[in-house]
Amino acid sequence: MKTITNILLVVLAFTLTACDQPTAKIHIREGIRSDDLANNIVTRPVAYAFSALIGERIEIDEAILARNDTGFLELNINGHNRSYNTKRFRYKIEWLDANGLMIQTKTSTWLPASATGKSSFSLKAVAPRVEAVDFRMDTKKWE
Repeated sequence: MKTITNILLVVLAFTLTACDQPTAKIHIREGIRSDDLANNIVTRPVAYAFSALIGERIEIDEAILARNDTGFLELNINGHNRSYNTKRFRYKIEWLDANGLMIQTKTSTWLPASATGKSSFSLKAVAPRVEAVDFRMDTKKWE
């Protein structure tokens, strides 16, 4: 019993020291990283089914709007795919003038995008005219 307790303490200490490493910028993909409950060969089907059952999808974390050096409005969108599956979708950004009216342009079309399962993604767009002061974005399923 004492041996089992010592082994558990060593594993716990190793786990705690491994968490201190700067891995925020490194994404180790499935099949390369060590197994965890959601990635274990036995429990993976359950995790994927649970993810689909509760409806995990794309979430937008932040939308940063700023003027670039040339005076055009730039939009940077950062999001996260909460699902275990890759999500493919289309998005359209419409640029608005000071009166809140849409600026008519050929660039307001549905664009394809995808986000790998359990990973972050980003989208970037630049307004077609300097008169743009705001935006609105719409998404739809990839068909």
